Amino acid sequence: MLNSVIRFALQQRMLVIAIALFLIGYGTWQTMVMPIDVFPDLNRPRVVIMTEAPGMAPEEVESLITFPIETTMNGANGVEAVRSSSGVGISVIYVEFAYGTDVYTDRQIVAERMQMVQDRLPKGIAPQLAPISSIMGQILMLGMWSDDPNTDTMELRTTADWVVRQRLLTIPGVSQVFTMGGQRKQFQVLVDPDAMLRFGVTLEEVESAVASSNENGTGGYLDRQGPSELLVRSLGRLQSIEDLKKVPVTIRDSRPVLLSQVANVVEGAQVKRGDSSAFVRNKDRRLKIEDSEASDSQSAIGNLQSPMDWSGGPAVVLTINKQPGADTRGVTNEVMKAIEELKPTLPPGTQLSTVYSQKSFIDRAIENVVEALRDGGILVVVILFLFLLNLRTTFITLTAIPLSLAMTAIVFSVFGLSINTMTLGGIAVAMGELVDDAIVDVENIFRRLKENRAAGNPLNPLLVVYRASIEVRRSIVFGTMIVILVFLPLFALGGMEGKLFAPLGVAYIVSILSSLIVSLTVTPVLSYWLLGLSKGSGHEQDGFVLRGLKWVADKVIRFSLTFPRFNLGVTLLMVAIAAIFVSRLEKDFLPPFNEGTIQLNVVLPPGTSLTASNTIAQTVEESLKKIDDVQRFARRTGRAELDEHAEGVNMSEMIIELDPNSPRSREEQLAEIRESMNEIPGIVTAVEQPIAHLISHMISGVKAQVGIKIYGDDLDLLRQKAEQ
Repeated sequence: MLNSVIRFALQQRMLVIAIALFLIGYGTWQTMVMPIDVFPDLNRPRVVIMTEAPGMAPEEVESLITFPIETTMNGANGVEAVRSSSGVGISVIYVEFAYGTDVYTDRQIVAERMQMVQDRLPKGIAPQLAPISSIMGQILMLGMWSDDPNTDTMELRTTADWVVRQRLLTIPGVSQVFTMGGQRKQFQVLVDPDAMLRFGVTLEEVESAVASSNENGTGGYLDRQGPSELLVRSLGRLQSIEDLKKVPVTIRDSRPVLLSQVANVVEGAQVKRGDSSAFVRNKDRRLKIEDSEASDSQSAIGNLQSPMDWSGGPAVVLTINKQPGADTRGVTNEVMKAIEELKPTLPPGTQLSTVYSQKSFIDRAIENVVEALRDGGILVVVILFLFLLNLRTTFITLTAIPLSLAMTAIVFSVFGLSINTMTLGGIAVAMGELVDDAIVDVENIFRRLKENRAAGNPLNPLLVVYRASIEVRRSIVFGTMIVILVFLPLFALGGMEGKLFAPLGVAYIVSILSSLIVSLTVTPVLSYWLLGLSKGSGHEQDGFVLRGLKWVADKVIRFSLTFPRFNLGVTLLMVAIAAIFVSRLEKDFLPPFNEGTIQLNVVLPPGTSLTASNTIAQTVEESLKKIDDVQRFARRTGRAELDEHAEGVNMSEMIIELDPNSPRSREEQLAEIRESMNEIPGIVTAVEQPIAHLISHMISGVKAQVGIKIYGDDLDLLRQKAEQ
């Protein structure tokens, strides 16, 4: 069959080249429009139940809310694991289902189970299902602050909640937007006990009056004589704080008692369990200082680290989560367009800037593959030219790279696969092998054509090309199949490992098979046109590099055949030594990616207040500003409302973006950050990377590389064992 493929390609040469050109064009277009992500879809189908319980201690949250919901979810159809986190005023429950189940069916199962437990929950507690998303879906963080120190933080938070957040939620692919920081606006009714006693009003009456005051009523419709009708409405919605003050609470001595007579009604901030800040280095000022002709270098350094180098401060941080399967880069681009549209409508002095983006990591991964393509192409050109001293053979071989990549992109598009760091890694690994099949074919064709020209009665070059291709066909196919067999065990992996590494194997195998098809079709055609029809002298000699390698190979082969036992003994010894070294290599789930962004976790003793955490976090921020490689950073202390990434107010996360063009290595940058943190007493810090942090949380629910779980009923005993 393969002989027929080669014969057909040589007979229909124009058709083969036309199809190849079409595949390159179509594959390039598919590459431009395909979704690109950090990792393959690692999500196990999961439903998150979040419950806000303001004022409740973690013990009450666990016993009154978390435990009843957990026990109800256990045993539901398809549920494989249930884990929870109970904090001050919040319960987060993760219900995980088996891979391959439909997440919408899973949510329906959870919603039905929730109806069974609703009557067992405290009054006023309403659990909510989080939107379909993933912990890995945290693709973007925006910092919003005002350069005007007199700006009301309540106004800033209101703008973020009702202008920026609402606009971002309209973007296709955005699952959720969490706002954190600032002051969330409330109408607060501060009752006066003395006034309540004076008017004989109870707290229950005040609460009932306030709850029933903000409603519109309907009265049906009025059918008038004629063609029209009138709707009857009772308008009772509050428009301002003055309307709330005029709400009647009760009737005393035939006169209404207004809310303003028994309570002080004010605009206030909601009690919050988290705060945030954001800082961006002022690059324009830094360049100006560096270009200034300052005579005193120490003075220049002092100016470089002045507060004017930074823009930012206490801010509202918006964390944007994407929907599963959405294109990270596409969603990010749409969000940035929306931000540019929103900026002119924001209050004067308001800044809205990106403080973290997964898109940067993806762009760097793409750049690495482009560099691998470039380096691989250059090496192929140099090696082939040195071996064959012929530019035409070099060009023919190089065509295998773009054709194979284009065909790989088309296959990905047909099967709905995405481009991510794992598939790009598979392509990068295969890059050096994409030209192997073409090299074998071209070299044999080149040699046979040279021999044919030197013969007394030369054959038709087309026949020579056909016979030369058939001659090495088995070697090419068998070699490719053996390499593919090595990657087949990847598809036997299950769970998250299979989801992660299978795309790497798919990318590698598809690209290698594509190069095999190219070597059987396009390579013989180009060899006939560029080599078979050329007027060679018939007395061409091998290049000096090839002659030298042939001489060395001849000596090595003779020595091996002369001393076969010695040869086999040395080989077995080297295999044993290699096995020993392999057994001692470090093992990890993933290689340490250089994300270009650092996550600094600052942990204070449990019980630390939010005010104290903010004060200490400001000291940490000042230390970070003194590090030249730090370009921007955002801080999140505690948690946002209905945020599944729930933390106590004693914990702060700082997302730090470093200078990608710094001459210092990543290890040196991390060492400087750690040293600066060691100078701050009373804190425990951990330096990691955002994506690695999220992967750890997704795998085991523990946001660390090593987690020890201790189970039991006695909380005090558990804490003692944990300390041990």
